[in-house]
Parts: sequence; structure tokens; C-alpha cells
Amino acid sequence: MQTVKTIKEVREIVSAWRKEGLSVGLVPTMGFLHEGHQSLIRKSAEQCDRTVVSVFVNPIQFGPNEDLEAYPRDLERDKQKVTEAGGDLIFNPEPAEMYPGHFTSFIDTTETTELLCGAVRPIHFRGVCTVVGKLFNIVQPDRAYFGQKDAQQLATIKRFVRDLNFPIEIVPCPIIREDDGLAKSSRNTYLNPDERKAALILSKSLKKGEDAINNGERNAQKVIEIIKDSLSTEPKARIDYVEVVDFENIQRISEISGETLVAIAVYIGKTRLIDNFIVKA
Repeated sequence: MQTVKTIKEVREIVSAWRKEGLSVGLVPTMGFLHEGHQSLIRKSAEQCDRTVVSVFVNPIQFGPNEDLEAYPRDLERDKQKVTEAGGDLIFNPEPAEMYPGHFTSFIDTTETTELLCGAVRPIHFRGVCTVVGKLFNIVQPDRAYFGQKDAQQLATIKRFVRDLNFPIEIVPCPIIREDDGLAKSSRNTYLNPDERKAALILSKSLKKGEDAINNGERNAQKVIEIIKDSLSTEPKARIDYVEVVDFENIQRISEISGETLVAIAVYIGKTRLIDNFIVKA
């Protein structure tokens, strides 16, 4: 397993793999890897001959007063996690490598980014799509792997890959949870013990919404109310949003049918956590 810092090095290594006829998978991350990231790397290692893992805290997807500087970083730990999961190459560039002076070109998206996190983080998905597009161009993988926990990101990347004709298969991977149900996230490290316990209300509340749908409820607003009522029982929880949308377009629906995303964002203390589930009704 190698770690490189420059675009030139990545391209040289991938080019050598291609000359051997090897397939290449890409797992884009911001580092501080956990079992959720490792599940993506393992899936890539199963499906591809070689796997590139990018470790890059992308500055252009953070808005003012967000946690860019505080975002956890530990490259040595990440190297161990990538090795354990079967990755072959870490690309760990500096911001200046990815965004040279007077950088002015971005990938903007509409529709899939209007609601959910896009509504409250207006520059976020422009930054995500731009860095992912650059990584696709740098690595030119056969497949790229993304977790369902960031469901809006997944839907948006699938859309821009289709719209801009990237010859890459996007592989969705399921949410990985702690034993008690909390979705794994690098931001979970921000939680103190009391907040960590309180954060369980996210998965518990989603389970109530999912049970309602499985029992025949098709009114989206009623499902939202069930989840909100459950979240409101936790004093440390402050709701950012609870939404029911069609998963392909990330647009609100009144009746649940087809592939539907039920997504929430909740502040526990100062930490904003997201979680979701997808149903096919």
C-alpha cells in the first residue's frame, strides 16, 4: 500500500496498472476513516483489481463557520485502516495541489441539491461535485464507491455522472452502524458521552417511521410527524430537517411510492448528524 501526494504520481501508478490490464476502483473520503469507509474499500477490493482511496479534507465544500479546521485528521491511522480493508493506494494531496492559484471552475448541480442538506449548506454540493469530478478525472476509475449515509450526495453524484457522461459505475453501499444503531460518522467523535447516548434518538426515530411505512402508511406528512414526535422526546436533539423525497430526484412527495428516501438532520449539542433509510413501496 502506497501513499502519494501529487496528481502526477497517481496518474503514473494508475497508468501502470492499466498497462497490466487491471481494473481500478476509487473510494473518495475526507479521512479519519472508520468501519463505514472500510466497507466501501472492501467492496472495491472485491470488485476491482486495484483500489485508490483519496484522503482529502475538501475546503471548498465547507461554508463559513463550519468545521473545516476542527474536522478530525489522522493520516497514520487512515493508512492502517486502508491496509486492513485491502486498499492499494492513498492519494493525500494538499489543497494547493487540488486547487492551484486562481481556481475558478466548478461543477454546479440543481434539483437534487435544493432540499435536505443543500437547503442549509448552499455551497456544499458545488464543492463536493467539483472535488469528486476532479478525482474522477485524475484517477479515471472503472467504479467509484459511496455510502448511503450521505444519500443526497449519492443521488447528486449519480446524476452528474449521468449528465456529464463520466464512464464510471457508481456503486452505492449500505449504512454501517454501531451495535446500538448509531450511523458511523467521523463527526461522532465530537460527541461527549451524554451526547453520544442522546444521538441514538436518530436511528430510533427513523425506525418508527420505517415501521409505519412497512405497516402500510403511505402519507409522507404522517411519516414525518411520527419521526418528529419521536425526536422531540430527546431534550438534547434539535431538528434541522425531516424530509420524505423520491430518491432519484430528491424532491418532496406527498404519497410514498417507488424508491423513497426518508432523511433527517439533527443537532445533538453543537454536532450536526444525518441519517436516513430508503424504501421501495
